[in-house]
Amino acid sequence: MHIRQELAERHTLAVLVDNEPGILARIAGLFSGRGYNIESLTVSEITADKAVSRITIVTSASPPVMEQIIAQLDRLVPVHKVIDLTVQGAHVERELALVKIVGSGEHRIEALRLAEVYRARVVDATVSSFVFEVTGSIEKIDKFTELMREVGLVEVARTGIAAIARGREAA
Repeated sequence: MHIRQELAERHTLAVLVDNEPGILARIAGLFSGRGYNIESLTVSEITADKAVSRITIVTSASPPVMEQIIAQLDRLVPVHKVIDLTVQGAHVERELALVKIVGSGEHRIEALRLAEVYRARVVDATVSSFVFEVTGSIEKIDKFTELMREVGLVEVARTGIAAIARGREAA
């Protein structure tokens, strides 16, 4: 007997919710209670009156499990809309990272050279350290931090994914 196993696919979800206490905990609880992993999570108010927030969630699951996740999110009371940007089509994803390098001499010079190649900005500098700001795809930031390990990386802070659909459609 041959059983077909569905492979997990990475999905980016945009979830529009009422901006009220506890909603993020309820959504995170939905994921953790069912054993789903959240790879990235960002939240921000999106309306002038601060009544609605947009939660961007990156997770991986097989297509049937992803349908189940979306259906369960849709059933939460303060959730207005769940959009699977991955299924919807072309979308833009970006992340921001702050990367701290400590070093001297050639390591400082190499850190600045790599930062220039990756279009990272120096946002803080001391005689022994730099903090770079780099934005882009997950892959770009992963590669930048990997290379910076060779020249004195000591700390990384990442925002998580911000994503939006391309074209005229709006969430």
